[in-house]
Amino acid sequence: MVNSRSASATSAGVQRWPPTMRQFRRPVAHSNEHFDHVYVSPLLRARQTAAPILDAQRRGEVIEPWLEEIRSPIWQGSPAEKAEAAYREEKRRPALERWHGLEGGEPVSEFTKRIHQGANEFLAERGIYRIEHELPVWHIEEPGDRLAFVAHAGTNSVFICHLLGLAPTPWEWERFVIGHATVSRLEALQLGDGYTFSLTRLADNSHLESADHTY
Repeated sequence: MVNSRSASATSAGVQRWPPTMRQFRRPVAHSNEHFDHVYVSPLLRARQTAAPILDAQRRGEVIEPWLEEIRSPIWQGSPAEKAEAAYREEKRRPALERWHGLEGGEPVSEFTKRIHQGANEFLAERGIYRIEHELPVWHIEEPGDRLAFVAHAGTNSVFICHLLGLAPTPWEWERFVIGHATVSRLEALQLGDGYTFSLTRLADNSHLESADHTY
């Protein structure tokens, strides 16, 4: 899983979306690996992140709508302090109230449900599904396939939890802290009665210069 570059704040304190993906102008460490499939979020920043990977793989862009990040309030052009205050208020809430998310945005409860449902449908279409078991054991028809997903911190966090069999929480971003333009890796481990997933790398940023390590 590749995490996209997200919004940034200017020196004037106004939030904006960066026009280019500076971190990915030079080759990404994993871009010369072979992937059987590469799937991309429909949002612009993920598509920009994916572009050099797709070029290296000589692949066309394949959009998966369910990889879209949580739909935040419309803050583009607003003072950065407004967004910072909203996030501080959210983090002060009692645990269950955090399911409501930010005012004016997609509720976290709906977002996590959307990602889990989308992941279930996507994986099932490719012969990957949870079997009836008290533990997170999966059936995988093609265990040798290598899939890459270029998405976002929230999406990737929920997807990781989905594959590991972890119960959803309204703080998936804090459960797995994923920096911008980083790489996370999961591998399927064979069991006697199926497969389970192992998180072998989280938010690897070794392909970035230290000045580009952002969250």
